[in-house]
Amino acid sequence: MKKKNILNKINNRRSRRTRIKLRSITSRVRLSVFRSNNNIHAQIIDDSKQKTLVSASSLEIKAKGKENKTVTAGKVGKALAEKAMKAGIKEVVFDKGKYKYHGRVKALAEGAREGGLSF
Repeated sequence: MKKKNILNKINNRRSRRTRIKLRSITSRVRLSVFRSNNNIHAQIIDDSKQKTLVSASSLEIKAKGKENKTVTAGKVGKALAEKAMKAGIKEVVFDKGKYKYHGRVKALAEGAREGGLSF
């Protein structure tokens, strides 16, 4: 097998394992994170209705000058929390997916907590 196929299998297995644990623990809405090389996206999803309730992205946030990606991720978390508060969402479950809770993913989570969301 090629290395890329093996890595895809590992990532898919890790994300499935994370989501299964989250579903078995609680019925709250989940905050899902997607991280690419350049941007970070977050959305709050209601799995029972299969709908995205609120979303935020680094593409929406206008970076002033040359800004660190981690700082931008924190701003995305705060923006998502503000939108969630307007929609009446206060408690979520954090779904990191296939990513480690480290760097940009951690900064997004901390920004969401600062904005008022509780995990």
